[in-house]
Amino acid sequence: MRPLTLPRRGLASFALLPFLGRHAWAQQQHPDGPVTIVVPYTAGTGPDILARLASQHLQPRLGQPVVVDNRAGASGLIGTQAVARAAPDGRTLMMQPNTFVMNASLFQQVPYDPVKGFTPIALLTRGDLVLVVHPDVAARDARAFVELAKAKPGAVDYASPGNGTPQHLGMALFALTAKVELTHIPYRGSAPAIQDLLGKRVAAMFLPVHTALPLAKEGQIRMLAVGSERRSVSAPDVPTLAEAGFPGVQADLWYGLLGPAGLSGSLVRRINADLNAWLAEPATIGALEAQGMVPTPTTPEAFRELVQQDYGRWASVIKQAGITAG
Repeated sequence: MRPLTLPRRGLASFALLPFLGRHAWAQQQHPDGPVTIVVPYTAGTGPDILARLASQHLQPRLGQPVVVDNRAGASGLIGTQAVARAAPDGRTLMMQPNTFVMNASLFQQVPYDPVKGFTPIALLTRGDLVLVVHPDVAARDARAFVELAKAKPGAVDYASPGNGTPQHLGMALFALTAKVELTHIPYRGSAPAIQDLLGKRVAAMFLPVHTALPLAKEGQIRMLAVGSERRSVSAPDVPTLAEAGFPGVQADLWYGLLGPAGLSGSLVRRINADLNAWLAEPATIGALEAQGMVPTPTTPEAFRELVQQDYGRWASVIKQAGITAG
């Protein structure tokens, strides 16, 4: 029996198949099966709320079921690692807050690279953080707070929801910039931290603006300055830290959708456009603002730049302040 042979043209076509497969993958605009948005945190958290809202919008547009999978544990490392190892076929995505960038420098061993290990798809929202104090603290603005801290090095303490949280690192950056010594009191979550702030057991902390506003209106706290680049839409009368004389102290929350490294550029642009259109809808704006989130539509390239900048910025703060995950 003669061995099976292929004509030269057939051999050439056969040799091209792997290349064509990769090319088709690179150009795909739709996932070829159900999509899972991994949330590396528990249900009810900011990224979980966003993932569930976004999944309802994406499902009919992608033509596939879109489900949310909460894979909490190890400060978000477990779910994040799972996505880093997933195939870049568009079927596994993740919703992340900016803590995933911070964690890369906070822990000694992190099973992912926040810049090289993922494909940024869409920055969805930002949330402003505001520096607040108990009303009995003798400071009406950020400058007075700094002067108070300089007069008593280490005596002024502040709360946070835990080591390495945006609230903690934001205050650490503020202290480095202002050249003051503050004492950090970490808590397990925001609720006990706020409770001790209201009870005057700690002097200050960074809070999300939408959390701080009702407490300020009731006279339970005083808002000194917001940690974002511009004044908060929700609290336009509160100056920024830059306006108070502390430029470069940008401390806020952001949430974005990412996929594994190597995700199709055409699929990324497609999802980005779908989500940006969703973020512009009045109903979406209202729903997000009720959660203290400001819709922030942008390009995948701009989101990638934000991830890179934040990675370097927070790595520097963590090193200078000697912050660890413990």
